[in-house]
Amino acid sequence: MSLQPKLARFKENVLSKFQIYNSIFMTLPFDAITKTGVLLPLFHETCKKGFEKGEDPTTIVDTFFKKYQARRSAQSQINLLFRFIQYIERQVVLFDAIEDAAFPIVNNMDGIGTLRSLKELAFAENRMVELQNYLEDFKVRIVLTAHPTQFYPGTVLGIITDLDEAIRQNDLKTIKNLLAQLGKTPFFKHKKPSPYDEAISLIWYLENVFYHSFGNTYNYIQQNIFEGRTPKNEIINIGFWPGGDRDGNPFVTPDTTLKVARRLKRTILKNYYKDLKDLRRKLTFKGVYEKLVDLEAKLYDSSIRTDGLHSISLSDFQSELVQIKASLEKDHQSLYIHELISLINKVHLFGYHFAALDIRQDSRIHHTVFNGIVENSIKEGDSIFKDNFNQINEDQQLELLSQIEGQINLDQFEDELVRNTLETIIIVKQIQLENGEAAAHRYIISNNQTALNVMQLFAMLKLTAFNDGISLDIVPLFETINDLENAPKVMAQLYTNKAYATHLTERGNKQTIMLGFSDGTKDGGYLMANWAIFKAKEALTAISRQSGIDVVFFDGRGGPPARGGGKTNQFYASLGPTIEDKEVQLTIQGQTISSNFGTLESSQYNLEQLISSGVSNKLLGEKNELDEKNTAVMDDLAKLGYKAYQNFKSHPMFIPYLERMSTLKYYAKTNIGSRPSKRSKSETLIFADLRAIPFVGSWSQLKQNVPGFFGVGTALKQYEDQGKFEEVVQLYKASSFFKTLLENSMMSLSKSFFELTKYMSNDEEFGEFWNIIYQEYELSKRLLLKLTGYQTLMENEPAGKASIEVRESIVLPLLTIQQYALKRIQELEKHPDPANQELLETFQKMVTRSLYGNINASRNSA
Repeated sequence: MSLQPKLARFKENVLSKFQIYNSIFMTLPFDAITKTGVLLPLFHETCKKGFEKGEDPTTIVDTFFKKYQARRSAQSQINLLFRFIQYIERQVVLFDAIEDAAFPIVNNMDGIGTLRSLKELAFAENRMVELQNYLEDFKVRIVLTAHPTQFYPGTVLGIITDLDEAIRQNDLKTIKNLLAQLGKTPFFKHKKPSPYDEAISLIWYLENVFYHSFGNTYNYIQQNIFEGRTPKNEIINIGFWPGGDRDGNPFVTPDTTLKVARRLKRTILKNYYKDLKDLRRKLTFKGVYEKLVDLEAKLYDSSIRTDGLHSISLSDFQSELVQIKASLEKDHQSLYIHELISLINKVHLFGYHFAALDIRQDSRIHHTVFNGIVENSIKEGDSIFKDNFNQINEDQQLELLSQIEGQINLDQFEDELVRNTLETIIIVKQIQLENGEAAAHRYIISNNQTALNVMQLFAMLKLTAFNDGISLDIVPLFETINDLENAPKVMAQLYTNKAYATHLTERGNKQTIMLGFSDGTKDGGYLMANWAIFKAKEALTAISRQSGIDVVFFDGRGGPPARGGGKTNQFYASLGPTIEDKEVQLTIQGQTISSNFGTLESSQYNLEQLISSGVSNKLLGEKNELDEKNTAVMDDLAKLGYKAYQNFKSHPMFIPYLERMSTLKYYAKTNIGSRPSKRSKSETLIFADLRAIPFVGSWSQLKQNVPGFFGVGTALKQYEDQGKFEEVVQLYKASSFFKTLLENSMMSLSKSFFELTKYMSNDEEFGEFWNIIYQEYELSKRLLLKLTGYQTLMENEPAGKASIEVRESIVLPLLTIQQYALKRIQELEKHPDPANQELLETFQKMVTRSLYGNINASRNSA
């Protein structure tokens, strides 16, 4: 039986089911939702027709009430709009659950990009040995971050999981009950989560999804690619930021870090314990059963301890399992041996740490702390630092820091920032002793600008807890366009520093470098950010190879194309031989965790895609190397896009537009993350203070998606005007990187809907600015279609396009309500009146509430 096209599978298994189950939701047996379910389709139709006629959101809302609810009081109208918001939030949940349930049907789980496809291709080309050898060195690491782009509370995530299962089983009774439960379950968080709360939320995915999907993936590689042999390399592993990432988050303390590390350990031990219990029911043989009972008891005892210690070491646990395996092979005809091997593999992957807890802090914080240490050292006369240390130049400071010796006494410091930073280093050492070195082996320096930033941390590590050898990888993070350009020079200084070179030798001559897509795009625009990172990787690869260092690139990616998301797998498959690619490392956050890795099938599928993209790029794909002419065109396009974006960013209305016409200031009120929504406490909004998530998310809420396309149209137009458009066409045909870049931009354009904010074009203050954005949108859309030869955006991805269209349709009334409320707020603030304060606060609450459904519907909007 032939497989239906993906679009047909989507329509049958997602769209049709959504229409059926949504109709059930409309007739739920409680009054508020019943009335809402009847009225919302009418409101949706009013919105749709209104925008088609060019009406603004206020007119659309007023028209609806006049036509269908003329007798309602003003307060009753507001109450109904809030109920619409609640209803739409739940429609999005329903669609998420249906799409998750249909994932293994809509997607070909054995198709292109899967491990089975990779294995069969290697086998057909007689390259299995080459594939095995490459996988002995190749790694994929996904790093879960706590960045606030996931709006579902834990209770709702539980309902989604149960709905997913009920939909798979077509269990109508359970579906009805779950939809009724959904209608009564609150979405709104009344207080911000703590960093520990965020960690607990993400540990749910580790425990219930990644433990199984990573195990299954590794089992497949072992059995089908290595033919039963265990590779020395674990190939896949997980990083974890909640509790370790303190960049811009003053609520992450040393105690938080230790608590999270211990919670990770307890969770993995409990998972092993459950597997042992299942094995004990099957391995009831004399001599084996007793060993399993003993292991169970020791693991259980370790899992309930609060002191971080354990009743059996990791090596002893692994040794016992291997002995049981030998016994099964020798005496029991290998009964249930694959179940035991599966557990052995999981222990190999996850150890006692489950996920590697990364520590991250801003270089400017380190600089402040370091200065405090130097001043205190000079004051105390302890000879660690010379009296003139702060007066000597940077090269001299680097030389002295490479020779640093001594021990810091924490009791000498009263400053909270200094103490917290140094105590964190001590906690990292403690975590390594309790959970193994893999539990916390990286310290990331965000906003890294100089070699001195790295060596200051190097010195603090030595002086605090690692004076006998630094068992940590120091990872500089380069983010802005200038820092990306300067990165090769910084690394060259470090590679030639004797002390740092010795440290790298002790760490296996491997240097991890992180590159930030989010802040890069915010700083330099879409084309330049991506191209600057590409060029930085090329230059860093060259300098690292010359120095005999294996460089590993760790990409700080968000959900949408504007933050390095979108077609992530295709980006890695498009890299050429000039970029080191032995490892694929990237951040996964918020909605991207739940949408791409939220179920066993989606997690395993997307993990396989990442593995395949890295391996196929090296072994089975095209070289993807840009020639000199195409490189010059790409470079020129990036510069043209950068200039257009810088001019746009410098417009006097840029910040006021975001402040007053978007939802930017409402992100902080959603209580979805522990981190403050901007870097400083200043009342005045400064561009440098803007965090990438609310910045990108605010453009998404406006349905303008500026960071994902601005400058693309202007850059392409230059080539069209000069009669050189064919040069761009040739670049598009020759470069998978450029092609993926533009297809991602088309996704951003597809999620834009300028009819929503068209009323702003007539605004006295912001009309000109809105038109600048709209003209760039139209220009980008026209020229991208011309370049690709498509008739419509995302023409080559009909199923993905259909999913976006359904989601955008669901939230159309929600977006209308949001803009209506923003307009009312603007009117009330123009004419302040204490009598209207309560009404003003009501509309502000309406905007805040409207964020949830729209963000969740977009799945990769922030």
